[in-house]
Amino acid sequence: MRTLWRFIAGIFRWTWHLINFVRELILNLFLIFLILIGVGIYLTFQNNVSMEIPRGALLVDLKGTVVDSPAVNNRFRLLGRELLGTSSNRQQENSLFDLVDTLRKAKDDKNITGMVLQLNDFVGADQPSLQYIGKALREFRDSGKPIYAIGDSYNQTQYYLASYATKIYLSPLGAVDLHGFATNNLYYKALLEKVKVTTNIFRVGTYKSAVEPLIRNDMSPEAREADSRWIGGLWQNYLDTVAANRQLTPDQLFPGAADIINGLKAAGGDTAQFALNSKLVDELASRPVIENQLVKTFGWNKTNNNFNSVSIYDYQPQSPAELGEEIAVVFVNGPIMDGPQTAGNVGSDTTAEQLRQARLDPNIKAVILRVNSPGGSVSASEVIRSELVAIRAIGKPVVVSMGGMAASGGYWVSAPADYIIASPSTLTGSIGIFGVINTFENTLDSIGVNTDGVATSPLADITVTKALPAEFSQMMQQNIENGYKKFITLVADSRKMTPEQVDQVAQGHVWLGSDARKNGLVDQLGDFDDAVKKAAELAKLTHWQLSWFVDNPSLADILLSQFNVSIHAMLPAMIQSMLPAPLNSLAKAAAEQPGLFNNLNDPQHRYAICLTCGEVR
Repeated sequence: MRTLWRFIAGIFRWTWHLINFVRELILNLFLIFLILIGVGIYLTFQNNVSMEIPRGALLVDLKGTVVDSPAVNNRFRLLGRELLGTSSNRQQENSLFDLVDTLRKAKDDKNITGMVLQLNDFVGADQPSLQYIGKALREFRDSGKPIYAIGDSYNQTQYYLASYATKIYLSPLGAVDLHGFATNNLYYKALLEKVKVTTNIFRVGTYKSAVEPLIRNDMSPEAREADSRWIGGLWQNYLDTVAANRQLTPDQLFPGAADIINGLKAAGGDTAQFALNSKLVDELASRPVIENQLVKTFGWNKTNNNFNSVSIYDYQPQSPAELGEEIAVVFVNGPIMDGPQTAGNVGSDTTAEQLRQARLDPNIKAVILRVNSPGGSVSASEVIRSELVAIRAIGKPVVVSMGGMAASGGYWVSAPADYIIASPSTLTGSIGIFGVINTFENTLDSIGVNTDGVATSPLADITVTKALPAEFSQMMQQNIENGYKKFITLVADSRKMTPEQVDQVAQGHVWLGSDARKNGLVDQLGDFDDAVKKAAELAKLTHWQLSWFVDNPSLADILLSQFNVSIHAMLPAMIQSMLPAPLNSLAKAAAEQPGLFNNLNDPQHRYAICLTCGEVR
């Protein structure tokens, strides 16, 4: 009886806590809504008022990630997330192109006398984005202005940017965490067998490993060989760049695990001293000591009680008006799905409409398609590709600028361009197709549930509660094979290759941009600046301005976005704290698994997507 009473009391207590949580959440959301309305009215009146920039450092205090196209590209985004607290800072998204533009303006601003990189809250970016930011940092440093990196510790991504600094400071109890790259996926074959789920796979491509988690308990030898090639290339590119910045050789920068252990032992286990001995940093210093040195360089600000500086989020210099005809910039940023765009995904209808607008606008003379996508739905990719073909047909040049990845469906939409530019570290190719249909007849049978009925044809009797008819499976495989033939044919036609030549570098094989250039899949190695120059050259423009096709969300969209960020920042920790330790660890691992199968909506169940392209750690 006592145990029963405790159980009932526990349920009542948790229910009461939940009711209180919902009540407080609704009240807080309403308060945030009112605050943001007030802020919006204020900014409307202040929008044209130039901000006086103090003479001192540009403080690059990046928070969260850097992406091509943030989900919310609006000044309210930063204010909203600050209002929701620092717990969501690490989920903040920053525009790569806004960041680089800001760094370049600071280079020419006489009030900005140097730069301070404060990267403790910087989560990361793909390697081509880091290279593009690094290019802007190098330009700033080459102008004669110093860059100082300060940090309690540096992870690999943070250290990549810090390596461009004139001087790197590290806390005496800090570390520089260089360890290399790795990919890891969860494999579900044994689990699916235990719950008696039947996974029907249809695919083409020796290296098309996206479906392996459903049909294997480990990585196939073919996938291991392919992934080892490109991940090794990514790591070498990282070492070459950072070592050159620090005036070291790649072997000095990362001598290998055994030598690192020996060096750490020689430093008495002191990771900070090891970093200093290895010339990874220039000085070990506490925050007060670093602050005093920065004050000597940039002066003291009595108002802020700190060295003279302006945060990169507050730095808004006036820009001269751009003149000339327009070059449209359209983003394909994320998995490609059918329908309208949703947060984190590319909607084929939305992107196609943006391309159509660029095609019909007489002021737009060229189009840059910025692709940073692992692919997705075949039908959605084709909708976007057909619009690019239509743009070329009326004489407007199309240039593709590849970001961190333009693989599978990402390459499908890139293929028809007049010119393709990729970073040496871009992951591209992965030309292959697969289909996945799960059925649950055995699962239902194990609990005593069965499905039966009549049909006029085996092709009409398709349901997830029954095994797939053999006739449908045959048709599905033929459809996948036909899709693969279309894929390599459209690539062959666009790249002036034969289907046989494309097939040799296809089969789902992932290539680094440098290898893709050798294989004829891209035209040039470079960055977004090179894409702009090429688009202007092909359109024969001497003066131009960029027209960015980005969503301008409503206030309601912004509130919902901030609400979602806040929930994701709070709820996982609350829920995971209730789980036993082993389940807690498993939940975290599952949360990190790529969401390949969350939004699959191709009407013919055909997908061209690279699962491992975005999972490098």
